[in-house]
Amino acid sequence: MNDTERALLNAILRTDFYAFVRRCFLALNPGAAFQPNWHVEALAYHLELVRMGKIRRLIVNMPPRSLKSIICSVAFPAFVLGHEPGKRLIVVSYGSELATKLGNDCRAVLLSAWYQRLFPSTRVSRNKNTETEIATTRHGYRLATSVGGTLTGRGAGILIVDDPLKPQDALSDSKRESTNTWFSNTLLSRLDDKQTGAIIVVMQRLHLNDLTGKLLQGSDNWTILKLAAITECDERIQIGEQRYHHRKLNDLLHPEREPLEVLKYMRAELGADNFAAQYQQAPVPPGGNMIKREWVRRYEILPARTSSMHVLQSWDTASKAGEENHFSVCTTWRVIQGKYYLADVIRGHFDYPTLKAQAVVLAQTQRPTTILIEETGVGPALVSELRNHGFTVIPVRVEHDKQTRMSVQSAKFATGQVLFPQHAPWLDDLERELLAFPASPHNDQIDSISQALGYQIQAYRWDDKSLEGFGRFVEGMARDQYWGWVTGRPW
Repeated sequence: MNDTERALLNAILRTDFYAFVRRCFLALNPGAAFQPNWHVEALAYHLELVRMGKIRRLIVNMPPRSLKSIICSVAFPAFVLGHEPGKRLIVVSYGSELATKLGNDCRAVLLSAWYQRLFPSTRVSRNKNTETEIATTRHGYRLATSVGGTLTGRGAGILIVDDPLKPQDALSDSKRESTNTWFSNTLLSRLDDKQTGAIIVVMQRLHLNDLTGKLLQGSDNWTILKLAAITECDERIQIGEQRYHHRKLNDLLHPEREPLEVLKYMRAELGADNFAAQYQQAPVPPGGNMIKREWVRRYEILPARTSSMHVLQSWDTASKAGEENHFSVCTTWRVIQGKYYLADVIRGHFDYPTLKAQAVVLAQTQRPTTILIEETGVGPALVSELRNHGFTVIPVRVEHDKQTRMSVQSAKFATGQVLFPQHAPWLDDLERELLAFPASPHNDQIDSISQALGYQIQAYRWDDKSLEGFGRFVEGMARDQYWGWVTGRPW
């Protein structure tokens, strides 16, 4: 490499944080190959916005072993001090051993010859160069500490919290509360300037009430970068100025490093709940939230269809297709002797023509006795379409909020009336949403389930004088047909 090429490379490393991250990785992992990926660009871009003062509160939730600590706790402090030698940073981890390790990695970068060529104004002070604190000759520093550590008299312009809780401590109420309290009562007060100071929290989710959960409950001022190992909906992630990465449903975060086979193995090793939290960033409460895990019964073989069985389809439709919109969901049930057997779940982002085609094919395949469709958005149009194909369809008017509707139906789960299959490709996503509700990020499957369970499958007696009650029984028949049938007179 000649002098011109070296000068160009140094200019790139000085100004492009993504390139700087790559150089740090190679310096700290000699012989290892850096595997570039869009999620590193996304994280680098958001951290640069913090450095430039455009983001003051940032939460990053991403799976383990995704370079988050090297990027946030090692490369970022070094890059900040390179541009602002007088900047003060405090970096926190769950334990002193990890805090020391990350501190030493950052110190190795700051003391390297290549770094000193990039940033000649940033020099390490002889008076403070330890495993926990490295200071510059301009009175800036990177101070490493662990959760619960003493910070009396110390302040910073940027606070970085990197994995504040160990996975094995996630189920301990006292340890979670201790971590959250220390953050609120001790760490927050260490900002040099409460108006301009920045806080970065980077962690894998472990529990609904972990630090991320607490912060999101208390404020809407946080910028969230949430990166699931497997996408559960279409997403658009910003990775640069006017640059975005588009993720489709079921896209993998980094397939070269962790292909689907590896993620399936991790799900089996960790269990569905731990995988949902650590890899999907969607924690489920232990044992369930409104619906308890122990309430969900299983069936090995779906009961055969009989004349006394009611086959029910329940649609919750989104207003329109698109990555920013809700899912459209249909659950199909076989109902017999007061028990609800979940037979199938269809879930996706559909434009109306696709939704209509899906609904018709599904109805023709499953031959439901009754189809329930929420009377919102495109629901009324879908009702008409399915009726034109000869199906019995009931529009459902929503009268209560989602939580109330599921709360009313929770007794059916508690009494063992609701049965799920032992295995199904859609089962993990469904149970994660169900057991986390009402804290689940999506609730479209919940709406479909509560709608199905709330439908009264019964015949009305002929002496029932309520036209409204009778109308529910004969919904979908032409009014002149059933009026003539009951009264013997034409309408």
